[in-house]
Amino acid sequence: MAPKVLISDKLSEAAVQIFRDRGIEVDFQPDLGKDKDKLAEVIGQYDGLAIRSATKVTEKILANADNLKVIARAGIGTDNIDKEAASKRGVIVMNTPFGNMITTAEHAIAMMFAVARQIPEASASTHAGKWEKSKFMGTELTNKTLGVIGAGNIGGIVCDRARGLKMKVVAYDPFLGQEKADKMGVEKVELDDLLARADFITLHVPLTDQTRNILSKENLAKTKKGVRIINCARGGLVDEGALAEALTSGHVAGAAFDVFSEEPAKENALFNLPNVVCTPHLGAATTEAQENVALQVAEQMSNYLLTGAVENALNMPSVTAEEAKIMGPWIKLADHLGAFVGQMTDEPIKAINILYDGVASEMNLDALNCAVVAGIMKKVNPDVNMVSAPVVAKERGIQISTTNQDKSGTFDGYIKVTAVTEKRERSVGGTVFSDGKPRFIQIKGINIDAEVGAHMLYTTNNDVPGIIGSLGQTMGEHGVNIANFTLGRSEAGGEAIALLYVDEPVPAEARAKLAETDLFNQIKPLQFDVA
Repeated sequence: MAPKVLISDKLSEAAVQIFRDRGIEVDFQPDLGKDKDKLAEVIGQYDGLAIRSATKVTEKILANADNLKVIARAGIGTDNIDKEAASKRGVIVMNTPFGNMITTAEHAIAMMFAVARQIPEASASTHAGKWEKSKFMGTELTNKTLGVIGAGNIGGIVCDRARGLKMKVVAYDPFLGQEKADKMGVEKVELDDLLARADFITLHVPLTDQTRNILSKENLAKTKKGVRIINCARGGLVDEGALAEALTSGHVAGAAFDVFSEEPAKENALFNLPNVVCTPHLGAATTEAQENVALQVAEQMSNYLLTGAVENALNMPSVTAEEAKIMGPWIKLADHLGAFVGQMTDEPIKAINILYDGVASEMNLDALNCAVVAGIMKKVNPDVNMVSAPVVAKERGIQISTTNQDKSGTFDGYIKVTAVTEKRERSVGGTVFSDGKPRFIQIKGINIDAEVGAHMLYTTNNDVPGIIGSLGQTMGEHGVNIANFTLGRSEAGGEAIALLYVDEPVPAEARAKLAETDLFNQIKPLQFDVA
């Protein structure tokens, strides 16, 4: 029997035809996604569900999806899909991460022109029958300095377009290597330097704990007087209230926003301010982008349903069903090792070296490599997956190398990941025990035996008395329960580490209390996806 796919949002007719041409039965109901009860009633008939943003795939809907094998989102964001519930039911979630890069970059450039020349206000004035030629004095982009925060896929295109406009481009991106920056023709700078020098600032980073309010009130105060700010990336990257104050005071000359901290944005501090251009999240709203992501969805879903090939999956490694039975725990380990290195590394990574020992060296190393790289890159891009991670790493100029060796020690196999930056190398090793649980077995060359938890705390210190007591007492005072406590040292009196597996995130107050003791060289909270 041919696979059956439901399209519950508006999608290109060309995409519908791809399904049909490949022998897949397709049910095109573009308004069904708005009726969640009806969708829940019929979803059990289908092998695949193709959606855009209107359809909300909830746990309730998935509970009825007895035959569903794959959900594919025509676009990047998958907030409208309960990915945890989908994973538990064995449903693959796919997206199309590269279909609207050019469109979004072009929108940022258009918004920059619009705010530089006050085009929306001038248009409204002229439509109203006024002729206020002297009122709308603009500024040229030529020879101005553009500060790009985030030089990945979309930010990289913006850099290229800006250089074509004869702008000087400076970029802040912790994962942008010097070699890659040189090839792009941009100057790699620190954030404070960018803020002080840029005439225009455009943001192209995901919303994470590290990037939330990256343009805070304090950072806005560091900007050059007369700067213009463009945000076509994610709401929440800019403190909109603080920006409104800076616009009112005249420190910031203009702003252009396509995204807002709360959407749909019915009210916002930026609305109705002079020289503020606002659009309703139109970054991906072009005919070409919509066509591209629709065609990609149809191709990806067809490939999976007909051949089992997995592309751009957010919740499943690119391995066969047979491999997954054996490799599942090792893929999870690889992700944890990458996540550890990624969270511990603040400077640009130049190279990632992965050592596979024993049974690990005989597995699908492509999948394991992808899991390691995805774990590392999640710090800067939570949407990265095992398919897109190598592409992201390549674009950032990161060299990836692997070494295989026969069983060399106590464990039947293990994986060791080393990240290389201009300043240092950082390594972590792990294995999978017979119970199927990943474990950290070595950090910075120091042997340990640590279970991986969702919330952890990593510390380094000189090997002196009082460390265990300080950690235990501080956690207790702040109501943090310790599930597992692991220590290791290089030698007596030498460098030592501690890794705590705790039941909830360690609050900043507790970390500050530890720092006040002057016992610790490093205190770092870590998070891992152990679901």
